[in-house]
Amino acid sequence: MIPFQDFPGPRRHVPWMTWSLILVNVLIFLYELSLGNRVDELIFAYGVVPVALLHGVPQTALVQTHLAFQTPQPVYFTLITSQFLHAGWLHIGGNMLFLYVFGDNVEDRLGHFPYLCFYLLCGIVAGLVQAVAFPDSTVPSIGASGAIAGVLAAYLVLFPLAGVRTVIFIFFFFTIVTLPAIVLIGLWFVLQLFDGVASLAQVQQGMGGVAYLAHVGGFLTGLIITLILRPWLKPPASISYPSYPYHPYSRENDYRRWW
Repeated sequence: MIPFQDFPGPRRHVPWMTWSLILVNVLIFLYELSLGNRVDELIFAYGVVPVALLHGVPQTALVQTHLAFQTPQPVYFTLITSQFLHAGWLHIGGNMLFLYVFGDNVEDRLGHFPYLCFYLLCGIVAGLVQAVAFPDSTVPSIGASGAIAGVLAAYLVLFPLAGVRTVIFIFFFFTIVTLPAIVLIGLWFVLQLFDGVASLAQVQQGMGGVAYLAHVGGFLTGLIITLILRPWLKPPASISYPSYPYHPYSRENDYRRWW
C-alpha cells in the first residue's frame, strides 16, 4: 500500500519543518551516492550499531582497519545521525513519501519545533528498541523509518478518519482507493508488529534487513506522546478539523461520509 495524498482538513501553517527534514535527508543521500564504495564506512560510523551503542564504545574502535569516517562522540549521537542515512532509492523514497503525506498536518498541530523534537525523540527510541532487541548485532541500523512511525501514530490519533488516497498492489495489478487513516495506518502497524515479533526468532535479522521492531518502538512512542498532549493540541476556534471528514470528491452540500 502506497499513500500519496490525504484529506485531513484545513492546515494553519506552512509545514516548513517537514519540508526541511525531507530536504536534509535528500541532500545527505546525494552525498552518500557521491562516496561510491566508501558509503559503507559512512553508514558503519554514523549508523546505530547495537553492540557498540550498548557498551558505549564507538563502533569504529571495534575494527582494526582505518576508516575514512569516525563515530561521533559520545556514541549515543548515532541515535540521531542514523536517522538521516538511507540504504537506497527505495528506502529514502518510501520514507520521504510517508513523511510528505502525513508529516505536514502533524507539524501543524504540534508546532514547528515541538514537531522536530517529537520526530527526533521517536527516532531515538526506535533505535534503542532495535539495539536492545539485538544487543550482539554489529550491523548498523539506519533510516528515518522509526521517526516517521511516530509521525504516523500522531496522525492516527489526531486525524483517525481523514481519507488517504492509496495505491494498492495485488500481484501484478493495482488499484487506487481512499481509505480512512485508522485503517491504513492501523494495518501498517499490525504488519510491523507481526514481522517484528517474528524477527526475534530469526538469526538473519541480526545480520541485516528491515528493522521492524524499530518501527514498533517509534510508533508506540509517538502514540503515547500524542495521547498525552492531545488535550493541548486543539486548533483555534477559527479553524475546524472535522471529526468525520467528507469524502474528498463529494459536493459541498453532499452529506456522504466515509462509511
